[in-house]
Amino acid sequence: MSKSPESLQTESLQTLEVGSQTYHYYSLPHAASALGNIDRLPKTLKTLLENQLRFADDESVDVEDMQALVDWQKEGKSSREIGYRPARVLMQDFTGVPGVVDLASMRAAVAKLGEDPSRINPLSPVDLVIDHSVMVDNFGNAAAFQDNVDIEMQRNRERYEFLRWGQEAFDNFRVVPPGTGICHQVNLEYLGQTVWTKQEDGKTFAYPDTLVGTDSHTTMINGLGVLGWGVGGIEAEAAMLGQPVSMLIPEVVGFKLTGKLREGITATDLVLTVTEMLRKKGVVGKFVEFYGDGLKDLPLADRATIANMAPEYGATCGFFPVDDETLNYMRLTGRDDEQVALVEAYSKTQGLWREPGDEPVFTDSLHLDMNEVEASLAGPKRPQDRVELKDMPTAFAQVMKDDGKALAPQSSPDKLASEGGQTAVGVERSFDHDDSQNVNFKDQDFKLNPGAVVIAAITSCTNTSNPSVMMAAGLVARNARKKGLTTKPWVKTSLAPGSKVVTDYLKAANLNDDLDALGFNLVGYGCTTCIGNSGPLPEEIEKAVSDGDLTVASVLSGNRNFEGRVHPLVKTNWLASPPLVVAYALAGNVQCDLTQDALGQDSDGNPVYLKDVWPSQAEIAEAVEQVNTEMFRKEYGEVFEGDDIWKSIDVPQSKVYQWPESTYIQHPPFFEGMEREPDAIEDVKNARVLAMLGDSVTTDHISPAGAIKPDSPAGRYLQEKGVKPVDFNSYGSRRGNHEVMMRGTFANVRIKNEMLDGVIGGETRHVPSGEQMAIYDAAMKYKEEGKPLVVIAGKEYGTGSSRDWAAKGTRLLGVRAVLAESFERIHRSNLIGMGVVPLQFPEGESRQTLGLTGDEEVSIEGLSELSPGGNVKVRILKADGEVHDLDAKCRIDTVNELAYYRHGGILHYVLRKMIGAA
Repeated sequence: MSKSPESLQTESLQTLEVGSQTYHYYSLPHAASALGNIDRLPKTLKTLLENQLRFADDESVDVEDMQALVDWQKEGKSSREIGYRPARVLMQDFTGVPGVVDLASMRAAVAKLGEDPSRINPLSPVDLVIDHSVMVDNFGNAAAFQDNVDIEMQRNRERYEFLRWGQEAFDNFRVVPPGTGICHQVNLEYLGQTVWTKQEDGKTFAYPDTLVGTDSHTTMINGLGVLGWGVGGIEAEAAMLGQPVSMLIPEVVGFKLTGKLREGITATDLVLTVTEMLRKKGVVGKFVEFYGDGLKDLPLADRATIANMAPEYGATCGFFPVDDETLNYMRLTGRDDEQVALVEAYSKTQGLWREPGDEPVFTDSLHLDMNEVEASLAGPKRPQDRVELKDMPTAFAQVMKDDGKALAPQSSPDKLASEGGQTAVGVERSFDHDDSQNVNFKDQDFKLNPGAVVIAAITSCTNTSNPSVMMAAGLVARNARKKGLTTKPWVKTSLAPGSKVVTDYLKAANLNDDLDALGFNLVGYGCTTCIGNSGPLPEEIEKAVSDGDLTVASVLSGNRNFEGRVHPLVKTNWLASPPLVVAYALAGNVQCDLTQDALGQDSDGNPVYLKDVWPSQAEIAEAVEQVNTEMFRKEYGEVFEGDDIWKSIDVPQSKVYQWPESTYIQHPPFFEGMEREPDAIEDVKNARVLAMLGDSVTTDHISPAGAIKPDSPAGRYLQEKGVKPVDFNSYGSRRGNHEVMMRGTFANVRIKNEMLDGVIGGETRHVPSGEQMAIYDAAMKYKEEGKPLVVIAGKEYGTGSSRDWAAKGTRLLGVRAVLAESFERIHRSNLIGMGVVPLQFPEGESRQTLGLTGDEEVSIEGLSELSPGGNVKVRILKADGEVHDLDAKCRIDTVNELAYYRHGGILHYVLRKMIGAA
């Protein structure tokens, strides 16, 4: 290939007339005339190719990068590293606050080095949506929403003052105030443009809307034909500061959809099936691109539901190409006619438009006939573990058996011949068990049994963006209410939509009163139960669960159900469609077979079954017709304004943040002692093992999340600072305070450290004393002793949300390296971004094959001579003197990642580069 990047770029620069507007763009067909045919290149890789073409400079991007993307078609894979520059960055407040803290800290560091702090500024547009802070404190009544909003503002005022400062201090940075919606739904309904534009040198340039986000469910926007995925907050900060996102050209797995969903089957059932299939296929670190003629009948909201759960099926993204349905959705949600016309013209001109019969080249592919999808849930603790609705009692019984709590035989209910052999539940069917607890709550006496649904939550970005399943939930509530059914008294119910538009269309369809009547009152617009902001259970219920050590359940329309995530007392968590959430709130126990058992009895004492209250597709479609464009225009007309409380927050006017005395926001120590040049990397000598962990350890296990326990290191710290337990708030809300977060790292109540037998929770064994203590306390003790630390783990280390504090906390505890059998993509990148080296056991070796106990000393040689993907020598010295020498693979995969590691982290590298020192 003899062309220079500049000449290829110049020849590819074309104009596109749309209405009265002229757009400049870099033409993929023109580039293909030099690089080779790209007709069958996946749409996702065409988007990456356009990105490379637009930024070609022979330094960060050269012609060989573009040629590698074209040549990808020969084998469906490539070993080429490229630098990808997304158009914009999306943040939510849990991950966004520490991001802004880091930017503020970088400004302070630059000022200390004698440079102008205002040089630290986002170079790409950044939108931060405050959506993760509202908690379900109040529920089941008309005052719940306002009460929860008031409590949220009271709890988080210090954080919100800081974000208001950031909104004023930084250029290119917008904040969507609290009480507006979930960032991914706001992105889908308003922020996303599918084709982005920028004014430069008097010209209007058009290019694909692309982004990275500080939340793994950023992939939801893939449903709108926008390429985007979640990265760690650290990597996102670098992207918004102008650094390319380093990535290997991915494998792309095609997922062919044909047919249609049957009557009574929801988009949630479809996504749980897709998740199960793709997890079995193995798509970690890969792109998934959906194709096939089934797309023509798949509403965009259903596409967004599938795209949202890409992290759950393990893919980097789950992409749907642009077609007529994309344009229809953009019109519905109030995008202007000129933007819609641009999206159509640009996509067709660039070969990004989905044509009937498209069959791109893929690395691999799989196929689903949507007619075969069954009603499903997923659980009890992984989103890929799909369970058909009829099999729920069996699945729960297996949980009890695994916990050594086999269920007592259920009493034999009377068969009701008139109902085809179905059985009534409640007094007719008993779930009594030795552990059952008698409870008096709200003047009602009842038994709380194993399998009791104590949380039923319509929540999260996955489903609350989808009018069909939200309307279905409302219709189930209406039909159940007509028959006199009520929610069981032990169920904590909540409705937390992803945007205010949901409330508007439920009201338009006259369904909000029915949901309210069953306790599904609005509790807030934000990500609640799915991230552990479920709030406390009623005191009587919590006591019964604790006293009886009851295995109870939550049923939520979310995407995450990892151990200890939803609520520390709720051991089994089941993902389900919103209408099934309502159904389980009525039934009250996951041991019910909703395909056979009655939900309850009508006012005449007759059994009422799920089929009696489940709406038809025609009913749902009629309700969905109530959704209209004016709703979107009204709710997003002043999306950045906020309420009077938000507007009244004082904003300090300063380039450098003046750090107050706060238990929410603290000046982090990452840049302490930083010089213009990085120090040389030292090898690790005689490190101790801080924790030894098994397979599928998630970032939820590692990163502080959910409630702060009073007797935990973080709880003790806050109490020492004068904070009462009632005012602790959540770990997520305190992500701007490293003192809290490092104390909560590896402190999850469900984490299992194999160094301790039979102990669950954030404990470890100090070596050589043998003393059991909190992981934080042990780390501080090792620090006093001058001992570096390592973590040893199994497969898929770091699965789950893109929690940057899983890496930041690891670094602050003194961990130099993580030695695991394999890593999930985002956490591996984040570890490097914080200067922690990820190492992979040689094939066939593990902590088990080596018989490790955690008493060993670990030394690592060759860290100063690393090369991407190379090996390093790891020496493991056992307590009895036995030595194991390993050639561990260094999972620093790219040259850019190596540069970040050598500088002590990605932010150090960026800072030095911005002041001309790197």
